[in-house]
Amino acid sequence: MLEARTPVQPETRHARTESARLDNFVDGAFAFAITLLVISGASLPKDITALEHALRGVPAFAACFAQLAWFWHAHVRWRDNVQLTDKRSLLLSLLLVFFALIFVFPLHLFYSVIFKGMSGGALSPDVANSFTSYGGLVAFFTCYGFSYACMAGTLALLYRHGVQASLRMDRESMISIRVWSVVFAYVAVVGLISALLALAVPHDQGWLNALPGYAYFLLVFTRLVARRRRQHLDATLPP
Repeated sequence: MLEARTPVQPETRHARTESARLDNFVDGAFAFAITLLVISGASLPKDITALEHALRGVPAFAACFAQLAWFWHAHVRWRDNVQLTDKRSLLLSLLLVFFALIFVFPLHLFYSVIFKGMSGGALSPDVANSFTSYGGLVAFFTCYGFSYACMAGTLALLYRHGVQASLRMDRESMISIRVWSVVFAYVAVVGLISALLALAVPHDQGWLNALPGYAYFLLVFTRLVARRRRQHLDATLPP
């Protein structure tokens, strides 16, 4: 005999459809952002010299790709753990897409300047030298820092919003959601510190002018922040 199936409620079916549409939109937007990072510009290289010139931008492209993929996967992880389709989840996801499309250009520029400086100009040769001047670095670090803080801050708000759904999760998923909300808040603070340092440090201060870049070394403590938060939750949440 065939088993009777419980009919899917219209509200549940609608929520699943809306969730799928939102996920597809976010995935497509991140894919579009990554296509903006093409190493050869708008046209294919026409000779070996042009190809070699384009390939010198690969390291910066790879770093940009990894950074955007990290933010995108954070949203995928949030969706896998949090089954929310309310208005706040929608607005925060759309805000993440908005910042991603803005973030892609300062992100590419950030890594291009880094790789050009590290290689003595051998990599990312298309970056204008004006970005290595003091005024260029201030604008560059300010734009990148605020963009980075906005992306990570939006993810922190998404995960924080997901805490209200964590009461229906298993204990491990509940801890994971709360840990990631703190991690992305910390990452956002690092980006904000870098941007504020770029605006605050006066010209011709020697090594102090490099502080906005050095601020990102604070990200090495991200694992420590996550571990401390997990230890706290393990000790305070009921088994």
